[in-house]
Amino acid sequence: MSSPFTELRRHHTGPVVLPGDPDWDDARRAWNLLGDHPPAAVALCGSADDVRAVVAVANEHDLRVSVQSTGHNATSAGPLTDTVLVKTSPMRGVSIDAVARRARAEGGVIWQEVTEAAAPHGLAALAGSAPDVGVVGYTLGGGLSWMARRYGLAANHVTALEVVTGDGRALRVDHDQDPELFWALRGGGGGLAIVTAIEFALVPVAEVVAGAMFWPWERAEEVLETWRQATTELPETVDSLAALAQMPPIPDIPEPFRGRSFAVVMAASSDGEASLAPLLEPLRGLTPEIDMFAPMPASALGQLKQDPEEPVPATGGSVLLTDATPETITELVRVAGPGSGSPLLSVELRHLGGALARRPEDAGVVGAIDGGYLAFGVGMPMDPDGAAAIDAHVATMTDALAQWKAGRSVMNFTEHSTDPRAFFDPGEYDRLVAAKRRYDPDDRVVASHPMIS
Repeated sequence: MSSPFTELRRHHTGPVVLPGDPDWDDARRAWNLLGDHPPAAVALCGSADDVRAVVAVANEHDLRVSVQSTGHNATSAGPLTDTVLVKTSPMRGVSIDAVARRARAEGGVIWQEVTEAAAPHGLAALAGSAPDVGVVGYTLGGGLSWMARRYGLAANHVTALEVVTGDGRALRVDHDQDPELFWALRGGGGGLAIVTAIEFALVPVAEVVAGAMFWPWERAEEVLETWRQATTELPETVDSLAALAQMPPIPDIPEPFRGRSFAVVMAASSDGEASLAPLLEPLRGLTPEIDMFAPMPASALGQLKQDPEEPVPATGGSVLLTDATPETITELVRVAGPGSGSPLLSVELRHLGGALARRPEDAGVVGAIDGGYLAFGVGMPMDPDGAAAIDAHVATMTDALAQWKAGRSVMNFTEHSTDPRAFFDPGEYDRLVAAKRRYDPDDRVVASHPMIS
């Protein structure tokens, strides 16, 4: 056994798993089963002290440290040679301050745990669209919730973070303490420090009206164009997307959907059913095969998309659009709809704007999204050839939409390691690199999208 890991096991209270150990494959497995990048060791951390022990050993023995809570976006991680994979999944503490409307979540908490804790107080979190997504990773990448058009990015509702820096310091950062690191972490991704806890504001929303409508996908262009026209009239309290969905013929899919393909519209309103009228009335005029819109607790929004809750292999990609026109819809349906031969299980066009387009004065590095719509495609390959076919078709989709492409990309929807300058304005990127040099001068913490200095 190599000496660094003997030392780590001596100072680390949780399991340290090495290649060849019986539980090696389970320890390093990510939620996204394509994210298979074997590290030198896996450290399951139950506390900030465990994380500090890993960083101390890494600094002493010139190792690097990568962090993973759930691993939903694990395909964006590069090779983990000479790297300790820190799993924060054992860190699951959640607390709610109902008076201050704030939540504190430890590094391994998933969104369902926060939304369920906040709901009895009539409060909601700006949570991800899947209930088992990790709070920290989602928020560090910006965080696009079902209430984003009303409240903006989740990262800009963070009030404090507890971190271990690459040079081994344990810090609590906020607007007053280490404000530059606080700025950089909110939207700058996971390569600046290891977050052991995060505090953020909750919003006073107990109930929403939300749901989905389904049509046979032969009607895709008609449905998506009707949705697009409706989005131009929607209040900021309504978030929506239109999708082309190909349901696999597997038992996990309910019988009415199994093995079929659909044009789908999903939406959620935090301001009652009347605010949805500009969307639902024209869509109901198209006589959907299934109409599932109804009032529901805000804590149930994580179930709206019915994303898989068990680990699966997945790959995909996105393109941020300045706007969407009738020609945009035609192109999207051409490359991903009936007759396209698309291997993508889902292609979404998400409506942005509203609060997402306005940068708060105290925002983090990503204060706003400068685009009106976001197209995202994903598939579930069973082998490397399948993954290559999906990635090739995502490229076909982005090429088809190139004339509407915005100047930036969205980190949370970028599935492969990318030059991070794609996510930030040049001045913001230079400031981000300066923060990295200050708090992680030896580049100890591995980023999914490594900074180029």
